[in-house]
Amino acid sequence: MACEDPVSIHTGAEAGESCDELGNIGMHYEASINNEKEENKVQEENDGISTAGSRIAKRKMEASADTEPKIVEHRISNLTNPTISSASRTSGAKPVTRRSSTGGLPEKQSIVMKRNNNVDTAAQRTSTSSTETLRKSLPELRTSSVSSINTRTATRGSMVAQNSSPVSANARTPRTPSSSNSNKQDSLKKASMRSSMLSNSTNMSSPSLESTGSSSSLRRPFSRSSSHSIHSPTLSSQARSSNSRDTRLIMLPQVEIKASDGVRLDLRGQKIQNLKSVGGVNWSENLEFIYLRDNLLSSLEGVEVLKSVKVLDLSFNNFKGPGFEPLENCKALQQLYLAGNQITSLKSLPELPNMEFLSVAQNKLKSLSMAFQPRLQVLAASKNKISTLKGFPYLPALEHLRVEENPILKMSHLEAASILLVGPTLKKFNDRDLSRDEVALSKRYPPHTALCIRDGWDLCRPEQAADSTFMFLLKQWKEQVPPGYLLKKAFVDHPFEGDACRCHFVFARELAEDGGSDLELKYQWFIGDRSLSKFIKIDDAFEEKYVPKHDEIGKVLKVECTPVQGDIVYASIYAISLPVSAGTGIPKVLKIDVRGELVEGCTIKGYVDVAWCGAMPGKSVSSWLRREWNGSPVVIAGAEEEEYQISSGDVDSCLVYMHNPVTKVGTKGEPQYMITDVVKAAPPSVSNVQIIGDAVEGSILRGSGEYFGGKEGLSTYEWLREEIDTGEYTLVQKGTNEYTLTKEDVARRLVFVYIPVNVEGKEGRSVSVVSQVVKKAPPKVTCVKIIGELKEGSKVTATGIVTGGTEACSRVQWFKTSSSTFEGENLAEALSTSKPAKAFRIPLGAVGKYIVAKFTPMNPDGESGQPVYAISEAAIEMLPPSLNFLSLSGDYVEGEVLTASYGYIGGHEGMSIYNWHFHEGENDSGTLIPEASGHLQYQIPKVAIGRFISFACTPVRSDGIVGEQRTCFGQERVRPGSPRLLSLEVTGKAVEGTTLSVEKKYWGGEEGESIYHWFRTRSDGTRDAITGAKTSSYVLSIDDVGFFVAVSCEPIRMDGFRGPVVISEQEGPVVPGPPTCSSLEFSGSLVEGECVTVISSYSGGVKGDCLFEWFKVKGDGRREKICTEEHVDLTFGEVGYCLELVYTPVRADGVKGRQNTIRSSPVAPGDPQGLELVVPDGCEGQEVVPETKYFGGKEGIGKYIWFRSKDKLQGSALLELSNTWENVEICGQTLTYTPSLEDVGSYLALYWIPIRSDGKCGKPLVSICESPVLPALPSVSNVSLKKLSVSTYCGEGCYLGGHEGESLFTWYRVYNDGSTFLIEGAHSQMYEVCEQDYNCRLLFGYTPVRSDSVVGEIQLSERSEVIFPELPRIEKLSLKGKAIEGEVLTVSEVIPSNENQQLVWDKYKKQVNYRWFFSHETGAEKLFEVCSSQRSFSYKVRFEDIGCILRCECTVTDVFGRSSEPAFAETAVILPGIPKIDKLEIEGRGFHTNLYAVRGIYTGGKEGKSRIQWLRSMLGSPDLISISGETGRMYEGNVDDVGYRLVVVYTPVRDDGTEGEPVSASTDPIAVEPDVLLEVKQKLEAGSVKFEVLCDKDRPPKSVLGMGNLERRILEVNRKRIKVVKPGSKTSFPTTEIRGTYAPPFHVELFRNDQHRLRIVVDSENEADLMVQTRHLRDVIVLVIRGLAQRFNSTSLNTLLKIEM
Repeated sequence: MACEDPVSIHTGAEAGESCDELGNIGMHYEASINNEKEENKVQEENDGISTAGSRIAKRKMEASADTEPKIVEHRISNLTNPTISSASRTSGAKPVTRRSSTGGLPEKQSIVMKRNNNVDTAAQRTSTSSTETLRKSLPELRTSSVSSINTRTATRGSMVAQNSSPVSANARTPRTPSSSNSNKQDSLKKASMRSSMLSNSTNMSSPSLESTGSSSSLRRPFSRSSSHSIHSPTLSSQARSSNSRDTRLIMLPQVEIKASDGVRLDLRGQKIQNLKSVGGVNWSENLEFIYLRDNLLSSLEGVEVLKSVKVLDLSFNNFKGPGFEPLENCKALQQLYLAGNQITSLKSLPELPNMEFLSVAQNKLKSLSMAFQPRLQVLAASKNKISTLKGFPYLPALEHLRVEENPILKMSHLEAASILLVGPTLKKFNDRDLSRDEVALSKRYPPHTALCIRDGWDLCRPEQAADSTFMFLLKQWKEQVPPGYLLKKAFVDHPFEGDACRCHFVFARELAEDGGSDLELKYQWFIGDRSLSKFIKIDDAFEEKYVPKHDEIGKVLKVECTPVQGDIVYASIYAISLPVSAGTGIPKVLKIDVRGELVEGCTIKGYVDVAWCGAMPGKSVSSWLRREWNGSPVVIAGAEEEEYQISSGDVDSCLVYMHNPVTKVGTKGEPQYMITDVVKAAPPSVSNVQIIGDAVEGSILRGSGEYFGGKEGLSTYEWLREEIDTGEYTLVQKGTNEYTLTKEDVARRLVFVYIPVNVEGKEGRSVSVVSQVVKKAPPKVTCVKIIGELKEGSKVTATGIVTGGTEACSRVQWFKTSSSTFEGENLAEALSTSKPAKAFRIPLGAVGKYIVAKFTPMNPDGESGQPVYAISEAAIEMLPPSLNFLSLSGDYVEGEVLTASYGYIGGHEGMSIYNWHFHEGENDSGTLIPEASGHLQYQIPKVAIGRFISFACTPVRSDGIVGEQRTCFGQERVRPGSPRLLSLEVTGKAVEGTTLSVEKKYWGGEEGESIYHWFRTRSDGTRDAITGAKTSSYVLSIDDVGFFVAVSCEPIRMDGFRGPVVISEQEGPVVPGPPTCSSLEFSGSLVEGECVTVISSYSGGVKGDCLFEWFKVKGDGRREKICTEEHVDLTFGEVGYCLELVYTPVRADGVKGRQNTIRSSPVAPGDPQGLELVVPDGCEGQEVVPETKYFGGKEGIGKYIWFRSKDKLQGSALLELSNTWENVEICGQTLTYTPSLEDVGSYLALYWIPIRSDGKCGKPLVSICESPVLPALPSVSNVSLKKLSVSTYCGEGCYLGGHEGESLFTWYRVYNDGSTFLIEGAHSQMYEVCEQDYNCRLLFGYTPVRSDSVVGEIQLSERSEVIFPELPRIEKLSLKGKAIEGEVLTVSEVIPSNENQQLVWDKYKKQVNYRWFFSHETGAEKLFEVCSSQRSFSYKVRFEDIGCILRCECTVTDVFGRSSEPAFAETAVILPGIPKIDKLEIEGRGFHTNLYAVRGIYTGGKEGKSRIQWLRSMLGSPDLISISGETGRMYEGNVDDVGYRLVVVYTPVRDDGTEGEPVSASTDPIAVEPDVLLEVKQKLEAGSVKFEVLCDKDRPPKSVLGMGNLERRILEVNRKRIKVVKPGSKTSFPTTEIRGTYAPPFHVELFRNDQHRLRIVVDSENEADLMVQTRHLRDVIVLVIRGLAQRFNSTSLNTLLKIEM
């Protein structure tokens, strides 16, 4: 196989700066390099290899035995790391992909890189462009000039190893001892190869710059000063000394950050004794790289502030330990160096969640006991006093462990013990790759060995480890085992996914006769990783077995067993399993059972317990088979469910329940079956016994029943007849189930008796049934038929020949049916009832149907016979739609109603069409009357007078067929009617003053001038005409009171024809009218303060006490009642409103008339005037409100003038106040006034001019207070805080209370819990914020003090907002890494350079938050979706990201919970990576009958048609044997695989055809399946075996075996020969068909497509195709033959089977 492609090693010394100021390569040199002469020799040997453009950086190494770590801070952008050259890719080389590992170089080897000549040109061609591109892409983090670089390079040197061409696999050989000089050149080649591998491992986390793979890796644009020749590294004099050691190189985990002066501190060799005593050093939280080696430190006190430190070097100090607790705050620490101290214990070292490297070499440690370190990858503990592994910590990520020069090295198999303690992550031990022997040895130890080692168990040989660890645990569990019991076993089976895993805890009594309660065991299962560091309880897993799930593959199971004896619960013991293996995917049945009673007629059910072995359950196959005592099982048709009801066919047979589990994808497991006992028959019985047939003379009755109870024998049948006299039954027939009724049976009943008997002669309980009374034979009719025409409306007749009755008495009923054959009355519809008439007229409903005649024969006694049905030969035909008559009835006079009638024939009538027409003459075509269309009746209107009327009807059938229209013409013209009144009445009330009107209905042509007469009727009936009342209306007067009133009307037609006079009904008597008011008006002035009355006129009888209601009407129309008097006094409340009076006239007798309403204009206001003015005494600061009283409409805004007077004015002086200016001042012009400081001691006077709302002024008023103004108590208001700047606040307040003296100011700090503390020294109105105020609030206190020293109450301001420093900001976000699948993208944030932001980031930054987004759009407007699982500053590009654009959002959160504005960085479109397959493995249980599957993790775009090939490899042999045709992901093992390792070669291929590097995986040697192995061992020990097989002598080469052409053979096998014998028969002897020894070319062939077939080849002429029943038998035969033929095999099969022959 091709070796790994070397890449460059960069140390950073080329930059001329100290090694600690450069990138994060993390190189750690522990010794020196050999002398310069040997390196020069290597150069001479490689003169033919061009290395143009390469520069080798060199660094002086200390020759002392002490280890000194040199940390390199990597500033180079990830884009500058080298890629693999195209030459290396074409040669099949692949890079090392381990993130961090360890390695070393043999003694006296130099770092020399080779390079192919064909790469030189490409390197020179791309050097300039690559350098220019990198110069633009790198952030400007340095300002060093090229000249300084050249100067320092000449002084200190640099080392850059260029990519070399692929080195052959022979270069990777074990290390050469330092004393050997014969293979010096080979050693140098190995060193070169080793160095290149380490360089590749260092730089693989960074993506390449170009796909062409430029070999140069640049940190600065230094190509101008680069030499194009190889520079041999120079060595110090110490390195050249004879005490030179092996050069070892440890790859440290990368610290992903850029180093700057603000994050690093170098105090090496300063003789520092205490961290707190170092002067001039700012121990900032932002420090990330701190170097304190070679000092005198003995305590870590003060290191707790370094919360961001990532690299901490404390080597070569005076630490003794314990005392590492301060490191608990250093959560970001990644590399910790404690070498060269006096440390005796690490138990106080806290858990550091990010620590990846720990060096404790050259101390005084006796053990490595420490806290759990979850991410530690490298642990260097050389040169200590470690003598035990007890208390070894849980280190789940450890990859490299170094314990050289410790007493524990005397321990045998220390490396295997370390592998057990660390787990599968360990890659190197003591600077070497893990030994295969030690790895294999570690796998032979029990799973719980690591726990025992941590508890102090001494490692022993693996074959003794099981017993030794068990005895060790027994001593620990001595108090946990119940008294009187011994623990014999405690282990767990090897767990497989989806398969039942059992635990085994066996307790035995010490004395068999020892009594006492039984021991009960309770179980609890746990799951954990391989490091055995943390186990999680599995819910509901408390049985003896547990089925592992898919997500538990690779994890370890733990079972805790709790013994319980009676009420005593003992402490738990445990057992650990091997890691859970993937399931085979082939289900298997663990348990099968059949439940139910095995008796005929019962239902039984099959129950199965299936282990699905990692597959999804599908629809399994269940079947039931029947097996007779001397036969093979036969499948029961239709019995494919879990439940089965036993039938009679199952009696005396066994039932077989077979279950074949099937997964969701169709994989079938081995079917399992369960055979029941013999099914028993049920006792004989019979049910559903009945008599079939009519109980009529001459009929045959048949008895039947359903037999149950095994097979039926000769059951007995009996017929009994009823005796009419006694009612008893006598036997009339026996032995048959049929009976013919005779004349003797008439009017009697029969009984049928069924006695069940089974084949064994056992009788069951008899069952009987009674028939109906036997009747005489009824009348009968024959030759029934239908005679007549089969058309609508035709008459048909039913005829027949009647016997046993008369035709006249017989009855006929008619039906209709849709079918041409009569299927029964239930399917026909009756057209008539049953009656003697034989004739029938076909109705319309029978059209399209067949008619059926039911002819029932009857005799004169009324007895009827069996009816006979006759059906018409054809369906009834339908006639076309037509009318057989049409007529009109009625008088042709106005107002009369004409009615049309017609007769319709021709199927079902639809919507026939009706039309009425007017005709001016007999020959006129007529005018359609639209409103009469569709009606059969028409009332003659007035417009029809003098015209003819006709009716037309068009018949329409229901199917839309239209017939011929017919018309009926009126006999005469329409005549007008005689004039008459249909109604006459008088409307209106009989009340004085009311108008009565006439309402009438006239009929008889056009009305002329009808005549009216009104009459007045007295109480005695005398009627008098009212003079002049001859119109249709009349107004009642006072003369009509007490009389009745009526009207008469004589109708007159237009032509003067008169009708009869009609008199209406009388109305009355007329009553007098209600009291009324004819006029109403206001009297008085409508002005505020005036009185208003009303003048009214009355009519309607004697006037009584009329009613008055006064209202004021508001602007929105709402009314408000004022009073109920005859007058109203106007007040201010009515000003602007209208007055409304509601006047109700009342008659003397109390009758009220209709209300009259009158409304006035708005009430006007009065003249404004002030009625009263009083000024109360005042006090400073208290508002003075004068007492005023106003009149004169709505008061407007008056004029107020306040005067301040030293003297109290009286009389005229007060009235002339506005003209007096001596000692008088104006101090206010509002209604109220608040005295101020100036008013204290003076009198206040108010000058008031009342003003109405419309602006009219009244006379002024003046008033003065009684006493001068008094001063107020000192107080302050509106106390507040004002923020002047970020750090400056000012307190403010308004003082009141005389002249202010020296008031007091205080400031308070309010904490989050609400507590308030006085800030000492803060006594001014200005306050500067300090650091103690952050995350708190401020309060300002103001205590007022008057000039006379009177002190008021302190007033506090509102709390300020929470005081925070400036919010941290991110200036920009830098994204590093290639946008390629599988690469790692890294973001870094740039902090603003101003001082405030630097301080905020140093002191108050809490954390930096990252969120990643992706977008499928590439345009200007992209819509991003969040990646919920990505919260780190680094992001590994996934397959799903291909074709997307990634965005990182970064925010910083301070310790106060605030977040900055987000910063963003975006990538280009993600491209797919090179296809490759990781973690390739073969899953399977290791037996030759199992199914094997290949699994791996594919990366590199969408996978296409990757190539898979299965091969075999013999243990210890490099040869691979291809298995023909096996190119799928699954492979089924067979006997040919026994003893071989299965190898699979997986070549990943992307969907676009791009191929990756092939990867292989292999299994352990395939073993024989245990059941087969046991049988093979037994047969091999016997030495001679016979097998019964089948042979087809006439089989064509490509024919398929069938059961019809197979013959039985005996295969005899022993240690010397093999033969196939044809067995003898009655007519022949046995004959040997094939005989031979095992000498070549003898062999046995298998057929992969037929698991029952094998071929034995003795030589080219003797071979036999054999077939066996099962694959199991075939495998046994093949293994036995190969085992007996072992002396001819290259590998003894018995060795594989572990059989001693």
